[in-house]
Amino acid sequence: MDFVAAISRRLKLAFLSILLVACTFVLLTPPAAADTVTVKMGKDNGMLAFDPPKVTIKPGDTIEWLNNKLPPHNIVFDGAKNPAKSADLAKSLSHKGLLMKPGQKFQVTFPADAPAGVYTYYCEPHRGAGMVGTITVQG
Repeated sequence: MDFVAAISRRLKLAFLSILLVACTFVLLTPPAAADTVTVKMGKDNGMLAFDPPKVTIKPGDTIEWLNNKLPPHNIVFDGAKNPAKSADLAKSLSHKGLLMKPGQKFQVTFPADAPAGVYTYYCEPHRGAGMVGTITVQG
C-alpha cells in the first residue's frame, strides 16, 4: 500500500513539474511582432503611382507612406471600398494633409480588429492620373 502511494505521489509530482515548465514556456514566449511595410508615394522613375501598389498585411501591422517623387501627395481611403463599407474607418486610416517634401512620412497602424479584406486608397491630387493602391488585410 505504501509502495502504491509513493508511486502515485511521484507521478503527481512529475506531472506538476511538466505542467509548470509548459506554463512557463507559454508565458515567456513573446507574441508575434507587428510588421511595418513602406509604400513610396511616387515611383523612383517619376511615375505618379504607389510603389508597391498592392500590399498584404495582418491586423495590427503598420503602413508607412514615404513621400518620394513629384509631391504633393496624401492618402485617402475610400469609404465604399473597404470590407466594412465604413466611412468612419476610412477616415481614421486616411491622411488628407498634403506631404510637400520628398522624405516626409506618414504612418497608420491598422486596428487589431480590422475586418479582413481589400482596402482601396488613393492620392487625392493624383487620383485622376491613376495613383491608387490597395491593402489586403489577412484574416
